[in-house]
Amino acid sequence: MIGPRRVLRTALRVALVAAGLLAAYLLVTFVQVWRAARHDGARPSDAIVVLGAAQYDGRPSPVLAARLDHALDLYEEGIAPVIVVTGGRQEGDRFTEATAAATYLHEHGVPDDVILRETTGRSSWESLAAAARFLAARDLTRVVLVSDPYHAARIDAIASEVGLDATVSPTRTSPITGAAEWRRFAAETVRVAAGRVFGFGRLERGRDAAVP
Repeated sequence: MIGPRRVLRTALRVALVAAGLLAAYLLVTFVQVWRAARHDGARPSDAIVVLGAAQYDGRPSPVLAARLDHALDLYEEGIAPVIVVTGGRQEGDRFTEATAAATYLHEHGVPDDVILRETTGRSSWESLAAAARFLAARDLTRVVLVSDPYHAARIDAIASEVGLDATVSPTRTSPITGAAEWRRFAAETVRVAAGRVFGFGRLERGRDAAVP
């Protein structure tokens, strides 16, 4: 008969091994998130997809403006003939993130007929899934994603999950720097680690189900 002390020691060893494996997995994921943030994957594509961020009554926040400025640079370099702007409306807003982004790009010289709007997404997964659907209907699947550096690994993984042939070209002018950026790197590490295990779409559906 196995005594309770031996059972406790065995359980403790198992717990320590599991904790060590989890820590190693998170460390490897963090390094991958960090490396993705420093890689510019810009290449000739069908479309540039800009991930949404906050807007203030139709005016892009500094974070969103930095992403749009980078997308504008890529467009002017001839990386892609189409720009997709994404992001829905938060409660109480008059404008969607996509509408504010499209207006900004148009004011900076981008013709309105080459700007496509995804106006329903409340998260990166929702926006990319919706964008993938209407891009596929136009036979456009090769894209360059634009967002903040810390975001690169997760949106690349989500894009693959929703059927986009994507690379990421992060903006280098984001106002999110210092401690705030490192906090986002930590949060993205957890999200990427969980998404790889459970699936990003499944996590998104679970999040929606948890909201009353």
